[in-house]
Amino acid sequence: MSSMWGKALRISLFGESHGEGIGVVIDGLPSGFEVDLAQLRAFMKRRAPGQTPWSTARAESDLPKILSGLYKGKTTGTPLTAVILNHDTLSRDYQNLQDVPRPSHADYTGRLRYKGANDPRGGGHFSGRLTAPLCFAGGLARQILEAQGVYLAAHIKSLAGIEDRAIDLARPPVEALAQIKDKTFPVLDDDQGQKMIDLVLEAKKDLDSVGGIVELVAWGFPAGIGNPIFGSLEGELSSMLFSVPAVKAVSLGRGFDMTAARGSENNDVPYYDGNQVRFKTNNGGGIDGGISNGMPIIFQVGIKPTASISQAQASVDLAKGEDTDLVIKGRHDPCIVPRAVPVVEAATSLVLLDQLIQARGLQGMGEK
Repeated sequence: MSSMWGKALRISLFGESHGEGIGVVIDGLPSGFEVDLAQLRAFMKRRAPGQTPWSTARAESDLPKILSGLYKGKTTGTPLTAVILNHDTLSRDYQNLQDVPRPSHADYTGRLRYKGANDPRGGGHFSGRLTAPLCFAGGLARQILEAQGVYLAAHIKSLAGIEDRAIDLARPPVEALAQIKDKTFPVLDDDQGQKMIDLVLEAKKDLDSVGGIVELVAWGFPAGIGNPIFGSLEGELSSMLFSVPAVKAVSLGRGFDMTAARGSENNDVPYYDGNQVRFKTNNGGGIDGGISNGMPIIFQVGIKPTASISQAQASVDLAKGEDTDLVIKGRHDPCIVPRAVPVVEAATSLVLLDQLIQARGLQGMGEK
């Protein structure tokens, strides 16, 4: 099923953007792990809408109600279910999209796939709203990873061509990256961040949108985890990351830049640091042959400009079978990249925990 993911750790997302609620069922969690609910809510708040001028005005608290799988503050090991109720919905704003699809949105393809039976309000099950329960699941997975000494953080690498401070792939600034969670705008260089904000607000004024690139760094992940060919570590990461709405590109390490280099320039040369093998560079992003090599796992995620813009656009009327014009109503982010940062972190946490459980089993995973 398309809304289910995972092997040892499995999640199932449910709900629609303007339905009664959205949620997730998580199966395969270790038992006995003490969940920090305050930390989990703080993580989810980073994604929540309605907090800044550069996000949608839709106001949702995104407070999860846990229905099962948690007892006396600890995971039971049985399926954990969380529901997030929807409150601030304006479904009337989407009535004109029943027959006139938004360009570059899933309105048309969703209608084809479900023969018109899908819920189109606010994008339905295709909406970025479904990343809220994904963040709940990923935020929980992140806490379990940290108890195992695995940490991760992401930042906006670029937004509409404006670049954040570049990082050293072999020695990323993990302390600075770890502090990004406390920032309103998730960048390393606040001056560059202000330029990005100004550009987003300009696009909003023009009834338009912009996209960008999110870069993630994970450190402390052990070497030797993953698989060759099918089920490779980067393949599993990509399968999850491409499930995040608006993601259109994923690159590892140097990404496409390595295609312009020679092998002698691009190869990550190993050396002994005491009795541990390390690498002088990290152009491959910490993964070789589908398996982690002990270096920081680093990748970039390309996010397209928000498809729902308020400018008048050309479209088609599927009921009349003719070309037409479309003006999109509703509340939409002029740039979803800032809110996508915690989503990328959540998605990555799920993959890394799933891989860790496959390699090590559940024994000991519930202990802090």
